[in-house]
Amino acid sequence: MSLAVSNRYANALVDVVIGSKGAVEPQQVVGQLQALESAIQSSTDLRTVILSPAVTLGQKNRVMGRICDQLGMHRLVRNFVFLVIRNRRAHLLPQMRAAFEQGLDARMGVVKADISSAAELKDAARASLEAQLARLTGKRVRAQYSVDPALLGGAVARIGSTIFDGSVRGQLDTLRRKLSAGA
Repeated sequence: MSLAVSNRYANALVDVVIGSKGAVEPQQVVGQLQALESAIQSSTDLRTVILSPAVTLGQKNRVMGRICDQLGMHRLVRNFVFLVIRNRRAHLLPQMRAAFEQGLDARMGVVKADISSAAELKDAARASLEAQLARLTGKRVRAQYSVDPALLGGAVARIGSTIFDGSVRGQLDTLRRKLSAGA
């Protein structure tokens, strides 16, 4: 249930941000939602105020108004936060932020790729790898990199449930399977 609610709110925010015709940059909204999430997670008092049914809506709005001002939130994001609080869905803000990012990526033709390599990749290698993945998927790629020494060499990219294995370990495993099948 909470996932469906989070997706509904997130999709509505995506519609508003994209429909704003450039009034606010989508990545700016992501940053502001992340900053709010961080502020809430780092303060037990703020969490208590936002989540407690004993605190009136007016008090919650005053506190959140100050937080939004300190974070320099755009009017659209601020209105979204007040709507979420009014509807008693503040506990879902982290899921809404994640769903907003996914919805935004889907509408803007961006896929997220988790790339593991045996060693840290240089900028030129990263750009080349991202370009190859963009050609394979037909979408722009937002890559997140990590190092996995167990790969021996090469890289493994995961986009959703699809894995592109260009690692030495993967090639050795394939060779082993072929030799075992032929024996």
